Amino acid sequence: MKQNTTYKQTELGLIPDDWEVKKLGECSSISGDYGINAPAVKFSEDLPTYLRITDIDDDGNYSKVNKVSVKDDNSENFILENQDIVFARTGATVGKTYLHDKKENGDLVFAGFLIRFRTNRDVLLPYYLKLYSTTDKYWNWVSVFSMRSGQPGINSTEYSNLKIPLPPLPEQKKIADCLSTWDSAIEKQSQLINALTQRKKALMQQLLTGKKRLPGFSGEWKEVKLGSICENFQNGNAFSAKDYKKTGIPIVTMGNINLGGYFYFSESKSNFWIEDKSLERYEIKKGDLIIAMTDVTPEKNLIGLTSIIDIDRIFYLNQRVGHIILKPKLADTDFIFYLSQNSYWRNQCKAFATLGVQANLGTNDIKNINIKLPPIEEQTAIAEILATADRELQLQKEKLAQLQQQKKGLMQVLLTGKKRLIN
Repeated sequence: MKQNTTYKQTELGLIPDDWEVKKLGECSSISGDYGINAPAVKFSEDLPTYLRITDIDDDGNYSKVNKVSVKDDNSENFILENQDIVFARTGATVGKTYLHDKKENGDLVFAGFLIRFRTNRDVLLPYYLKLYSTTDKYWNWVSVFSMRSGQPGINSTEYSNLKIPLPPLPEQKKIADCLSTWDSAIEKQSQLINALTQRKKALMQQLLTGKKRLPGFSGEWKEVKLGSICENFQNGNAFSAKDYKKTGIPIVTMGNINLGGYFYFSESKSNFWIEDKSLERYEIKKGDLIIAMTDVTPEKNLIGLTSIIDIDRIFYLNQRVGHIILKPKLADTDFIFYLSQNSYWRNQCKAFATLGVQANLGTNDIKNINIKLPPIEEQTAIAEILATADRELQLQKEKLAQLQQQKKGLMQVLLTGKKRLIN
């Protein structure tokens, strides 16, 4: 570690005396190329693969989920070289970056809403630039520059004028080596989470359909309608938005059910109501099962999804969210929760729902959902296995968050020169 570092004041704040402030364009051999303006076509191995803004995920990685191709005579002029970096230039994703890994992702043709830079590696390492593009300082710059005209956007000239606090090349390499260690750990942890997720999906497919039986259980599963195992079904209340309060009893809406089916609650993002005894029928508490009766998402993947309240407090239930009260001798709450994530349940809900911009399920639609039900003891055993898988997943996600936070903390001190890695 370098000791006794002295600092100088610059337009980017205090940096070490031996660092410089340089513009991105000054550090690049290719400075601000716009991508090709051509329509995407169905993916084909015989055509170049197209890189659009939507193909770059929130972590700056190339997503291969919805690969497309491009068919244009000029496409070869827009093929990324290894370690080229592209910046999103417009819309809600402005500022997003992708550093090309040719070995991992092959040849990619970059689209017109992306701007390419190729750094001079004797001055600026591509990975160092990528790291800088994830810092708060960079995103503050994006926020300022992108909104000057009202429509979010940063052009090639503006990106070329991006100022970067630049250490000497040997220090850039040490910083890159240090942080790449965290990247590797984060990638391995992400892969573990993906593997556990796939394992859980396989377990659900086997256990929730009866294809795989647990030791000690036999006999046929019964096909019943959801309504036959319900003690009651309670729709929510139509609370008036103009009368919402800042404190009181929080109101649960469909926004509290995430697409994984898990209950999401944020004190700061919730609306509240004064406690009212006349609204007791709409009270829900920890352990209660709720269901989304309305869905405005494009793919309609929320409609009919259930969630279990996992916070120990009282809530009020808003309209278009239902409260399913099960007969305890017939149905296990956790089992029904997992069952609602199964494709058989999901497809029925989409079929029942009135679709359009807004999908809606009625009370009778929900009661008419067909399910296959094992005895209560087997339901409980299956639910516990899946809950164990969930707990393991959550533990690994927390470890991933810790690694990401550690990397962020290191970046804060290494990319500002507060901590030095050279002698």
